[in-house]
Amino acid sequence: MASPGSLQSGLSRQLFDKWCSDKKNACILPGYVVHGTLAKVIMSEPKEVTLASRLTAPLNMQVHYISFSAHADYSQTSTFLKEHMPPNIILVHGEANEMGRLKQKLLSLFSDGNTKILTPKNCQSMAMHFNSQKMAKTIGKLAEKMPEPSDSVSGLLVRKGFTYQIMAPEDLHVFSQLSTGNAVPYSGAFSIIKHRLKQIYKSIESSNNEESGVPVLMVHNLVTVKQASESHVSVHWAANSISDMVSDSVVALILNASRELPKVVVEPENEPSEEEEAKRADKIIHALFLSLFGDVKYGDEGKLVITVDGNSVCLDKSNGEVEGENESLRERVRTAFRRITSAIRPIPLPGS
Repeated sequence: MASPGSLQSGLSRQLFDKWCSDKKNACILPGYVVHGTLAKVIMSEPKEVTLASRLTAPLNMQVHYISFSAHADYSQTSTFLKEHMPPNIILVHGEANEMGRLKQKLLSLFSDGNTKILTPKNCQSMAMHFNSQKMAKTIGKLAEKMPEPSDSVSGLLVRKGFTYQIMAPEDLHVFSQLSTGNAVPYSGAFSIIKHRLKQIYKSIESSNNEESGVPVLMVHNLVTVKQASESHVSVHWAANSISDMVSDSVVALILNASRELPKVVVEPENEPSEEEEAKRADKIIHALFLSLFGDVKYGDEGKLVITVDGNSVCLDKSNGEVEGENESLRERVRTAFRRITSAIRPIPLPGS
């Protein structure tokens, strides 16, 4: 598409001079052309035309004319309105008597009463009312089964232009461009990625793809990491502000793991038993008390005996009770024990 339509100058004339001699090209003239212009000349399909350089050239391209006038008569206007059946019709830019005649004809054409026809005066404001009800089509897996009148349909509402669609989250990448993905080069063990992700994110779900059987990781139900081949992994997520940030960190983690493959050692994932955790906590408490008070020994029933400047107190690690004559030392030991145990205990999660 190029202007002006008269082909007298400008881009349209430059393109015409270059393309007019090739029979593979075509020139389409939409609308009225003025007499005496090049556009009017080529409508008669002469054998030669005069170029802007005053030289002549053969006219081998095809020439087509399409009537595309900005003005329409009653027949064209009524046909257009019957095809679209608008709820409101506003007639402007015309003589008042002729506008009134056209309005009466249109009123007889739309006699059902559902169409409002207005002929406002200049600068007169108009108010139009539209039905705000919107329809959404159910597609994908949600459309496989017809819901009953009392059933509820849960899915993602996606708007594209003026249409609305409801789809299952897993169909988002099939019916829209909202789902994104990356192929990340990686040739190491997939368990290393899982190990690294668990160090950063709380929720990591591991499974296998139903079709190919390859391992799949789901990070907080936002980002999917799949072993696509021996040389790369694929990362998929639904585009939004949170998922985009999580996916960026996952991709960066995979790239870093790939560069550090010789140094990475995957630790066993077996969780320690309660007895092992208790022994570990006991060692930590004993070591920290040694660094704080110096003279710390084990007494009866696993209690700790702390001695400072000749004053001794006994700490029961099971309940935090401290016995001894020196009140100041008892309070110091009690406070230290409370802080140490709160530091080595796991942080409780909400709802746990």
